Amino acid sequence: MGIACMVLGGVLWWKHPQSPQLSAQAQLGKLIFHDVGLSASGQQSCATCHVASLGHASSRGLEAGGSAFEHTGTRNVPSLRYLKYNHALQWGEEGKASGGFFWDGRADSLQAQAGEPFLNPHEMANTSRAEVVQRLQASAYAGRFSKVFGNDIWRNPDQAFDAMTSALASYQTQDPVFQRFDSLFDRVKQGQAQFSAEQERGWRLFQDEEKGNCAACHTAQAATDGTPALFTDFSYDNLGVPRHTAILANAKAENFDLGMCKPKQNVCGAFKVPSLRNVAVRRAFFHNARFDNLHDALAFYASRDTDPAKWYGKVSAKFNDVPKAHQRFVNTSEVPYGGKLGQAPKLSAQDIDDLQAFLHTLTDADLQTSDAAPRGATALPPAAVHAGR
Repeated sequence: MGIACMVLGGVLWWKHPQSPQLSAQAQLGKLIFHDVGLSASGQQSCATCHVASLGHASSRGLEAGGSAFEHTGTRNVPSLRYLKYNHALQWGEEGKASGGFFWDGRADSLQAQAGEPFLNPHEMANTSRAEVVQRLQASAYAGRFSKVFGNDIWRNPDQAFDAMTSALASYQTQDPVFQRFDSLFDRVKQGQAQFSAEQERGWRLFQDEEKGNCAACHTAQAATDGTPALFTDFSYDNLGVPRHTAILANAKAENFDLGMCKPKQNVCGAFKVPSLRNVAVRRAFFHNARFDNLHDALAFYASRDTDPAKWYGKVSAKFNDVPKAHQRFVNTSEVPYGGKLGQAPKLSAQDIDDLQAFLHTLTDADLQTSDAAPRGATALPPAAVHAGR
């Protein structure tokens, strides 16, 4: 059962089912999603890094992984919510990329994305598809897997692995918790609630092309089929985010994460524009988890160019996580970027507070407790991560 689209009193709104009936395949996917036994460590599942109470995003951004949690990830763990509406990577007439899964768009479907963490040595760290399938066959729900996909499925590890990822994709597309559309913003659009004065100011700034200009990439309009606003256009952008020293690979000055970079050079350093739904409950921001609170992430947009020393340590270090050869691809033309050194930024301190207030209206109803939690939870070191598992 999916989310129901209804019209009441001329207002299009989306109803979240209270008791969704998942298909047998999606029910399997839910079991797989929460099964730590499918990792080399025996202590990590999809749900370990994609925490439901945080909008299926990470509690710390850079997660530990490996057979003994000896590795730390190099990218912020993205939220899994609303990915049902994403699509495979494609290139527009003007050469603009959109779609694709992961920060660099390398996977072409939710199913393809679901399979990679099982085999990533920095994540669940299985050495092969066959090893994952062995763990799957030893699970308490292996009989249910056979019933859904047939007893012969185990004879071919590749087919069994694909069946597993198909089940994961079914779970993430069928369970309405991954696409609730029941935030305050949605209720306002349905005529069931109103913004506060601060939230209303933030909403106007969000759309204002001369101020926040957030909607240029974080699309705030419903789709033509009635799907509520997703707050992303699925595009890619190079923001020149400051280098994050907590990423161990960054100890080597010559190491850079170039994002998609292929097949066109002008996208080197560009990363996927995420949905802003549930952004207020996230604990890490941008592809490298460089910021640990929403206020600073917004302030970075506003004063990156007018006060670079605040973000990079010194003016000469501006764009220090982008190789000099690719710094010309950093987005400097769109508002709120631009402005000369020392000028007032496009957004004032009050504007940033108002924008933050508006972004809190994008929080799903089941995450209200998380949304009320203090901002600025810092990334934990690997040792602390291990102790908390």
